[in-house]
Amino acid sequence: MISDEQIKWAKETYRLGMRVKLIKMDDDQAPPIGTEGTVRGVDDIGSVMVGWDNGSGLSVLFGKDEIEIIS
Repeated sequence: MISDEQIKWAKETYRLGMRVKLIKMDDDQAPPIGTEGTVRGVDDIGSVMVGWDNGSGLSVLFGKDEIEIIS
């Protein structure tokens, strides 16, 4: 389980409108590695909500998936 401090960190790090790139996601529905997207926010369980450029809206799970900030 993710701690309150980790959720706070995610909310402070991944800001609305920030651009990110997918590095790793273990999900059959995952966008291709390298897909870029725009952060829509961080939910109360620490998942980063991303609008991927390919149309996907799959969230990034804290501690499981990996994204890189690109701007």
